Amino acid sequence: MSSLSFRLSRGVLSTISPPIPHAKSWGVGYKPTKTRPLLDMSQGVPGTPPSKVLLDALSHSSSSPGSSGYCHVLGEHTLRSSFAEEMKTVYGPDIDITQDDIAITAGCNMAFVATVMCLADPGDEIILPVPWYFNHQMSLNLLGIKTVPLYTRANEGFLPSTSDCEKLINPRTKAIALVTPNNPTGAIYSPDLVSKFAELAQKHKIALVLDETYRDFVDIMPPHTLFSPFQTEVSKSSWSWRFNVIHLFSFSKSYSFPGHRLGLIAASPDLLKHITTTLDCLQICAPRPPQLALASPGLLPILRQSIQASAQSLKIRHNIFRTHLPPGWTIGSQGGYFAFVRHPFVGIPAITLCQRLAEELGVLALPMQFFCDDSVGFELESLGQSKMDWERWIRFSVANVSDDMVKQVCGRLHECEQHLGLTAE
Repeated sequence: MSSLSFRLSRGVLSTISPPIPHAKSWGVGYKPTKTRPLLDMSQGVPGTPPSKVLLDALSHSSSSPGSSGYCHVLGEHTLRSSFAEEMKTVYGPDIDITQDDIAITAGCNMAFVATVMCLADPGDEIILPVPWYFNHQMSLNLLGIKTVPLYTRANEGFLPSTSDCEKLINPRTKAIALVTPNNPTGAIYSPDLVSKFAELAQKHKIALVLDETYRDFVDIMPPHTLFSPFQTEVSKSSWSWRFNVIHLFSFSKSYSFPGHRLGLIAASPDLLKHITTTLDCLQICAPRPPQLALASPGLLPILRQSIQASAQSLKIRHNIFRTHLPPGWTIGSQGGYFAFVRHPFVGIPAITLCQRLAEELGVLALPMQFFCDDSVGFELESLGQSKMDWERWIRFSVANVSDDMVKQVCGRLHECEQHLGLTAE
């Protein structure tokens, strides 16, 4: 029973509790030993510290008295300018991006909230592919914006369909929000698929919000061609990405410093005028020391080398996970930080298995139930998927563990039948 004498908002009461602390609470019941530590593959967090050159720059910027004050609400001019150039290394030298298109935020979740506050009113709708990134759905719910689920198919690698999406669009629809590489599934959306969603959004005069937090961890570059005026199908109709595309990015993963809370919005200056209003109320400005550190002359090109090394390490770790996963455990999609895996125990919901894995075998991972609505059922059947199979998927993060720990996790998954008394199909 609550001790509060006042009523809480319907928004916060109807929003799920944060899933990561929920999962980590399961691990409290595990008794680790030196030879069997708790193995955490639950959270998408970098497993290595920032490079020394970045740490040195952070030390210098943090100790400067000038970094303690406010900066412009859209971020340090020097970082906005240098990062517009840095984006050319990812999307190509001819992309149409300038510093005037960029806003720096206190993390990518802040970028998402500040953006959707400009796009939709309470009662409006935003389409999210399912499984969805839970913080996106939670933010929409808190704002009174209706999340419309766009169900994906396991047998298609959890890639969203533009034809399915178009059926969901109505006069209340304000945006489609995509995450690629995806969280939680790891699915990597092809440049062609991204372009088709941009075309769909433009056709219906709605926004396409494109969260590319994990964009640096893919094999094929560029991730898409929307920023290149002469390389995308959409551009044939005199289209500009600024008409309806809103790009989001997180510095946390690529630069391995999530605690410093930096994110980015790339959008039309006409939209950034209004995002200035939401950001001024939400953050005043993003943290200055990490902005000034990243804007140090010549630093971003140097850090690109460490980003590429991290991407290669992740690729190796994904291969290790795929190779050592026990028979019957099926990878549906894999990429970025994550692998999405169906466990082999029919009739056992992933949320039940994940709790037992944590408490009894010392393995933390996140179940499908954290990435979808409880009302899943009829929609799945219409797509040829059973609710029972849907509930068996688990997200594993390969980023914050070592290669050896990945092997240990797979070894403990081998123990499920013997130690948990479960029978695989």
